Amino acid sequence: MSILMLKNISLSYGERKLFDDISVDFQADHKVGIVGRNGAGKSTLLKIISGMEKPDEGVVSKERGKTIAYMAQEMTLQSNKKVYDEAFTVFDAFTTLEKEQAQIEQELETAPDNAEQLLDRYMHVQEKLANFDRIESENKTEEILIGLGFKREQFAQPVQELSVGWKMRLVLAKLLLQNADFYLFDEPTNHLDITAKEWFFDFLRHAPFGYLLVTHDRYFLQKACDIILDLSHGKATLYHGNYTYYIEQKEERNRVLQSAYARQQREIATKKATIDRFRASASKAKMAQSMMKQLDRIERIEVEPAEPTIHISFPELTRPGKVALSVKGVSHAFDKGPLFNNATCEISRGQKVALLAPNGTGKTTLFNIICDKLPIQNGSVEFGHNVKHALFEQDQTRALNGESTIFDEIQNNTSNVSDGQIRSFLGSFLFSGKDVEKKIKVLSGGEKNRVAMVKVLLQNANFLLLDEPTNHLDLFAKSVLLQALKKYPGTILFVSHDHDFIQELATDILELSPNGLYHYPGKYEEFLQDTQQKFTSDPEPKKKQPKEAPKKELSTQKRRELRKLENKVSKLEKELESLHVELAALSYGTEKYSETLSAVSTTKQKLESAEQEWEAAQAN
Repeated sequence: MSILMLKNISLSYGERKLFDDISVDFQADHKVGIVGRNGAGKSTLLKIISGMEKPDEGVVSKERGKTIAYMAQEMTLQSNKKVYDEAFTVFDAFTTLEKEQAQIEQELETAPDNAEQLLDRYMHVQEKLANFDRIESENKTEEILIGLGFKREQFAQPVQELSVGWKMRLVLAKLLLQNADFYLFDEPTNHLDITAKEWFFDFLRHAPFGYLLVTHDRYFLQKACDIILDLSHGKATLYHGNYTYYIEQKEERNRVLQSAYARQQREIATKKATIDRFRASASKAKMAQSMMKQLDRIERIEVEPAEPTIHISFPELTRPGKVALSVKGVSHAFDKGPLFNNATCEISRGQKVALLAPNGTGKTTLFNIICDKLPIQNGSVEFGHNVKHALFEQDQTRALNGESTIFDEIQNNTSNVSDGQIRSFLGSFLFSGKDVEKKIKVLSGGEKNRVAMVKVLLQNANFLLLDEPTNHLDLFAKSVLLQALKKYPGTILFVSHDHDFIQELATDILELSPNGLYHYPGKYEEFLQDTQQKFTSDPEPKKKQPKEAPKKELSTQKRRELRKLENKVSKLEKELESLHVELAALSYGTEKYSETLSAVSTTKQKLESAEQEWEAAQAN
């Protein structure tokens, strides 16, 4: 039996039909990603299922005895409790039973007249408590809070002191602690940093429950969903596969629809031409009226535009020096103590570098120092020769003039750029025709984001500093942005919490820890894999065995030289083995870890040199 069934769901807002006779059902283990253009009704569908909104027609049926938990995009959490205590309120019913059990035990000690009634009640309470393991529940609460980014010292922090983002994390923690049979998630990763997102992804991937998930994070749709529900033109279509399968099948379906749409348009045009001819004849006027009614009854085929492929060409950029940015020994501290120390790195011309770190490590602070928005306390930040940089700010209300039109905002903030270039870039970023005449203040968050990105890209900068460039963008707009930045011929340093975006764009990873910056030259998923393995399997090739000495008489001096070299090789082998053991016991990203890793590299080089010396001595 299905855990959740939607039958003939219809909903209209005025003349606009959002859902048109939707019928679909879900099994308890279905992990479903919901996709659709902005305004397709993704959030509204979850509200209908949760009972927060009523459809005009149709019913939602749920399997009896099963719990379905819902997380809205934004929820207000009011609480006078501390963080851990608020999370543990999920188990309030059991806590109350424990208190009642203790009270009954106390009353029974006095041998009361109603002992039999108390015993009956006591048995009933114990029966319910048999389903509750306090230690396990406490451990689970701690595990989920830490997984979502809370530090242990935050457990005792009053909830009312939390920001909106941290309150939403607490809401998500409580939801996961409910152990519901099925979940409805509406953009649950909006307030998570990249580390918490990776934890949540892993949690969902191994979860025993099913869910409906609304997200603009392509990585979750690809890896954490085995079914895609597409909302388009009021209809709901299930695709039994991940996001890639959905895109392939949708493109094939659209090709068929395009062909049918073209045939229908030709048919409609032919009938309209016939109707126009018949109208001119008095004897055929009634026939024309009849044909018009037939034409009105035709169900029009609608085709959704395919994933965008942009065609933009960047102007030739000034060629910078080989080193685009040099950060040396940058440290920063607040009143409570140091945030990070000795942040050092070099970014070379043409690299596209993602700056990563969990919340609270100082990633935003370091980025703002590099952007000259915060003063340097210690160390230095220097852009290379001929580097011209442009900044994309996370808060577009500060970066854009709300009273300007889209076109004027770009034109007033760029130089040596033609009107044609501006319109071409705006068109590629989904602003066409009269859209460019809209005022900035009436745009959505995602639209402002796209305007700001066009403004940055047209400044002829050869180094882009991008702070959360994918914020507020749907999958369609993210695809446009990613294509543009991949074509961009300059250097990029960016901060993002979007797994797929980092994987597709970044050529290098910079990870910030309290002890400095770690540079990983490679793709994001390789970085994750390598840092998780951390020498769990030894990547070193097997040690070279000294070749057997030639069976000829050696001089005393030669034998001494060979023994000395053999001892040197043996000593270096033991030293390298000891360093590997030491490295495996260290915390990744710490200063000691980096020093030991450097020592491993140096010792390997010395060992190879000693082995070559030994082989050369044998041959002579």
